[in-house]
Amino acid sequence: MENYAELLASLRQQEQELQFTAFSSDTALTLGLKLIELARAGHKIITINITINGKVLFHHAMQGASADQADWIRRKNNVVARFGRCSFYVGIDHKHRGVVFEDIKYLDPKDHAANGGAFPITLKGTGIIGTVTVSGLRQAEDHALVVEALRAVLA
Repeated sequence: MENYAELLASLRQQEQELQFTAFSSDTALTLGLKLIELARAGHKIITINITINGKVLFHHAMQGASADQADWIRRKNNVVARFGRCSFYVGIDHKHRGVVFEDIKYLDPKDHAANGGAFPITLKGTGIIGTVTVSGLRQAEDHALVVEALRAVLA
C-alpha cells in the first residue's frame, strides 16, 4: 500500500514551492512549449491546457491524442477550482480518508475528476489564478510532467 500521508506532504510542498510572481500569456506559451518538449522527449502523447481566470491561454493536443482528453482536463480543472489544490492531491486525500471521490453526492463525476494532472497556477500574495493541466498518461505521470515543466519555467 502507498504511503498516502507522505505523498500528500510532498504534494503540499510542491504547491507551496511552485508559485509565480507574475504570469502572462507569454508565460503560458513558455510553459506549454516546455510541456510539449518534455512529452516529446519521453515519447508521450498528451493534451495540454493552461487557463487563467477562465480564459484559455494555451491548449494543444499532440498528434495521436484522444478527443476525450479535453473533457478530462475540464473535469480535473473543476476539481482544482472547487478544492484549491492540485487534482492529484484531492484524489489521494480522499483515498487516504477512505472516501470514494466518485461517490460524493454533491460532485457530479461527469464534471469532476480527482485524477492527477491539473495543477493550480498560483501568484505569490494573490492566490490561485488558474490551472496548468495535462491529460493522456497515468495520473501520477500527468502530475509529474506538470511539476517538471513548472520547475523548469520557474528556475
